[in-house]
Amino acid sequence: MQLGKLYPNMNRLNTLKNYIKKILSGGVDKNGDFSYLRALPRYHPVEIALFSHKFKLPDSASFLFQYNEIFNSQIYKFEAKNSKPYIVDCGANIGLSIIYFKRLYPNAKIIGFEPDKQVYDLLSYNVNSFKLKGITLINKGLWNQKKTVRFYAEGSDGGRIAVKGDKKNIVEIKTTSLRTYINKPVDFLKIDIEGAETRVIENCEDLLYRVDKIFIEYHSFLKETQSLDKILKILTKSSFRYYISSIGVKRQYPFIGKDLWTGMDNQLNIFAIRK
Repeated sequence: MQLGKLYPNMNRLNTLKNYIKKILSGGVDKNGDFSYLRALPRYHPVEIALFSHKFKLPDSASFLFQYNEIFNSQIYKFEAKNSKPYIVDCGANIGLSIIYFKRLYPNAKIIGFEPDKQVYDLLSYNVNSFKLKGITLINKGLWNQKKTVRFYAEGSDGGRIAVKGDKKNIVEIKTTSLRTYINKPVDFLKIDIEGAETRVIENCEDLLYRVDKIFIEYHSFLKETQSLDKILKILTKSSFRYYISSIGVKRQYPFIGKDLWTGMDNQLNIFAIRK
């Protein structure tokens, strides 16, 4: 009889043992293999070693997803026109994107926004741990105006301005407009703000001529009016050519049922480059 049949959780136990060994040894993983983190339950804060630096994360599952996207697939890789690009990171989360940008362009100047206070504290810790220079972090959400709004603090990378039906984990955050931060040429604008992207893009449409490359993660919530068409029209009007790929929410049978992920029925990556 196979041991796995007798002990169905043996693989998970072995993974957990390996995880404990990693933690006891400092969590250093030179090969970028963080698979041992899969043994952890969701939203279990932990400190690991990332590129030989201490790095704190609030949730292993979201970290693994982001790490694969950012460092393995390199979805943010771009060619700058100078060695000191100006990058605006809307939705910096725990800092993986900022770390990637600084590894790509060490002299880059980066503005990073993160509205969730608990996540922002981890972001600050991680940026300081890497001793990164030229970084300005802002503990605010992005919207079409400065105000205080209700925010769903998911606890990891899914925090968002509250929508209809959100009742738990609600806090208040301050928002600001992106306009102030694109008042000069921007080499790369990253917008991953869980549903607020359309209002933000609409609010600074007249200033997008200053931006060379844009990444937008589009979120469609089941109970909200879809607005992908608005974003694409603005990009086209602003002389961008875009490429779209599917991510996160994937529906095997789009005409049957409603596959949802934290209230979303669609999630897309939009890559836009000036013509």
